[in-house]
Amino acid sequence: MIYDAHNHLQDSALAPHLERIAAARPSGSWMVVNGTHPDDWPRVAELAGALPFVLPAYGVHPWDAGSPRPDDWLEQLAARLESNPRASVGEIGLDRWILDASSANNSHLQGVRRPTMEEQIAAFVPQLRLAASLNRAASIHCLRAFEDLLPLLRATPRPERGFLLHAYGGPSALVPELVRLGAYFSFNPSFLDPRKERQRETFKTIPADRLLCETDAPAMIPPQTWRTHKLPPAADGAPVNHPGNIEAAYAGLASVRGEDQAALADRIAENFNRLFGS
Repeated sequence: MIYDAHNHLQDSALAPHLERIAAARPSGSWMVVNGTHPDDWPRVAELAGALPFVLPAYGVHPWDAGSPRPDDWLEQLAARLESNPRASVGEIGLDRWILDASSANNSHLQGVRRPTMEEQIAAFVPQLRLAASLNRAASIHCLRAFEDLLPLLRATPRPERGFLLHAYGGPSALVPELVRLGAYFSFNPSFLDPRKERQRETFKTIPADRLLCETDAPAMIPPQTWRTHKLPPAADGAPVNHPGNIEAAYAGLASVRGEDQAALADRIAENFNRLFGS
């Protein structure tokens, strides 16, 4: 079995390819599909109802923390979680990169009003509290904001079952404390890019019982030589990551850690079921 701990199957870039994606899915595999705003939660729920390998997650992404939301968005989130015991909270988190001048020309951020850290925190904390109150896993995005995230994790109730730091790109020095706080860490195959040596080195230090793999599809496409599945580019020419590239994540992580891939897959299955439920 193969487990994708974090993707966005509801994204419009994948909509034309759903049959192809489903056909390529290895038998017995699962994926956690993360919403990013109340507007896409119905589509996540629809996919979870139609595709038996989808586990839904609902959340407000930090990039969307400045977008208009219904006044009762948190109540809507709670209702979706309570209606499905397999649902988790995600994608939530903090992001300072979107506030940097270096991100100004990024195509993914065109038309996005970039939320302040205060707005991001105001969205993040109640979602983490809700995950803790229901003991549901939370999938956390953190980009250049660990100095903000760590104090919040220390001070805010966290799910007893733990939380995921998806596509973990933080320093290895933080791993011990994050483990103590309940973190799991997912390896993304984009880290196989030769320029991302630091991320690969960090994943050598993560305890085996906290490892997961992910694709973040349609984003974070792996290097060409590692792609096991390919999709045509989006209408704007942007590359589209196939969720089937979860196979590259497994193979790549085994290579990085110098471990037998079958044994690593067994451990990831245990970790996934512990965090998200068997």
